Amino acid sequence: MNKPIGILLMAYGTPRSLDEVEAYYTHIRRGNKPSQALLDELIGRYKAIGGVSPLNEITDEQARRLEQTLNAKGSQYKVYIGMKHAEPFIADVVRRMADDGIAEAVGVVLAPHYSTMSVGVYTKEAQEAAKAVGLEMKCVSSWHMQDAFLDALEARLRDALERFSEDERRQLKVVFSAHSLPERILALGDPYPKQLLETSQALAERVQIRDWQFAWQSAGRTAEPWLGPDLLLVMDELAETGYHAMLSCPVGFVADHLEVLYDLDIEARQHASQKGIHFERTASLNADQRMIDALVAAIHEVEGESHFTGAR
Repeated sequence: MNKPIGILLMAYGTPRSLDEVEAYYTHIRRGNKPSQALLDELIGRYKAIGGVSPLNEITDEQARRLEQTLNAKGSQYKVYIGMKHAEPFIADVVRRMADDGIAEAVGVVLAPHYSTMSVGVYTKEAQEAAKAVGLEMKCVSSWHMQDAFLDALEARLRDALERFSEDERRQLKVVFSAHSLPERILALGDPYPKQLLETSQALAERVQIRDWQFAWQSAGRTAEPWLGPDLLLVMDELAETGYHAMLSCPVGFVADHLEVLYDLDIEARQHASQKGIHFERTASLNADQRMIDALVAAIHEVEGESHFTGAR
């Protein structure tokens, strides 16, 4: 029997309790502890969404469905979860894969769009850890134009549009968004902005949305400039030009977590209310089977390029 192919499913990670927030935030800040004010603010945001993010449970379900789907036709795959900023950390999981006898693996990040500062960091860490233990690791770079991924987003767009009245839909702005990154990625020719616009354009064409734009959200608090325009500033401009309805479609995120449940559902919704705008958000994909199918297709593409011998 051939050895199974390992699948390293990588995600950002999130604290499992409020007691873990400081260590989590310190890890994000590369070992620099946050000030008490910043820590209190972050803890306050977690409390506002119920105390903890559901991201860990969602990622567990995504991994379960991914393994089930990959093995549905009699193949042999074993899915492992590795986190960037919380346990189990990516490098530790790669070593465990090797200890389990995995010789070939595919890494895939739960972020559809590639950036050297996001997906590139995950894959570099995974491949360096794999090299150290003699494990062959190939990684999916992006999966932002997989048909099944677009199918899942299209369905959510159509559902969300139904929450607006016929009159509101006559002057409705659809705003696609993703997590902002430092502007210096532009000088590197980073594909992140282009890939996000490709996804947004494809969805707009599928649903025949003519009035749409792209915005950035959840920028970090550093001195350097981040990609804009910011979603809240876009909302201000919409109000000034007479819009009273806006549909948010965060195409850069695939699961409910703090940047969606707080930044959009609480902060952006409150800002919209103050501006007299009816605000709605498309539902997150979470463990939607169509998104899982998109991951499977992306994994198989990498396998085909790599000529792996296991799993079949």
